[in-house]
Amino acid sequence: MDSKLCISSSPHLHSKTNTRKIMLDVIIALIPTAISTSVIFGARAILLICTTTISCVLSEIISRIIMRRNDTSSDLSAIVTGILLAFNLPVNINVFIAILGSVIAIVVVKQLFGGLGQNFVNPALCARIILLISFPKDMSTYTFPFSYLTHSLDATTNATPLSHSTSFIPNYTDLFCGNIPGSLGEVCSLTLILGGVYLVIRKVISLTIPLTYIGTVFIFTFIFGKDPIFHVLSGGLLLGAIFMATDYVTSPVTFKGKIIFGIGCGIITVLIRVFGNLPEGVSFAIVLMNILVPHIEKLTIPKAFGWEGKVNEKI
Repeated sequence: MDSKLCISSSPHLHSKTNTRKIMLDVIIALIPTAISTSVIFGARAILLICTTTISCVLSEIISRIIMRRNDTSSDLSAIVTGILLAFNLPVNINVFIAILGSVIAIVVVKQLFGGLGQNFVNPALCARIILLISFPKDMSTYTFPFSYLTHSLDATTNATPLSHSTSFIPNYTDLFCGNIPGSLGEVCSLTLILGGVYLVIRKVISLTIPLTYIGTVFIFTFIFGKDPIFHVLSGGLLLGAIFMATDYVTSPVTFKGKIIFGIGCGIITVLIRVFGNLPEGVSFAIVLMNILVPHIEKLTIPKAFGWEGKVNEKI
């Protein structure tokens, strides 16, 4: 053979999947929830989603320019962060607080640590926690569903179904369809599940973390004498388990690690909900487990095939 065969170094497997395509799938999976929350809370929900999304994209562009780094806004990750941040906020929150949350998520949590792939916690959830600590009243004032149709003066409430101080206990149908007060992305369980099914079909996420997380919450709430179905459908559990606990950057890559991660998230969530002063624990649970991911992966990394032995130096 006169022709030469040139072989590049391994690995030789290639995939057409890239960051942009993955993020596009996540955005598509979030669209049903965005539509449902716009129907439930009105045009104000659309305004909030647009505000956080645009703020996140601009924060990424400007911060990358200041840091003299290549523009990465085209990978759509900032758009995903903006939508998820909006889903973690009450619909009537001040837009300037939402913009501040966007800047925190992108600049502080993401870009200051090197950008996508180098942040050690989920940007949207970390920003939500900072806003909750800084503006507790604004972050805890929710709007009743469809109140924009009546323009009632009693349209707001300081309690969600998970609040220890509320007597408002919705039925399963209300929880499933979104007829409850709460943040944008935690009211309609149906659309969140539809988005999760889409991501599984597209092989963007696996069911390991979501099922482990939700299953742990179900089991432990039952052990503590609570209604497990109510706790699964309430709050941000489905949003967190499907869209944020499965974040590639801040979750384990090993199968055993994903199991440990999901169980840890579930236990912390239940402990905060049942024994803590806060009604919701999803954000804190996921962020705390994000911090432990390097240790989880170190403990669960698969061992190399074979065994160590001494080489016989005698000939």
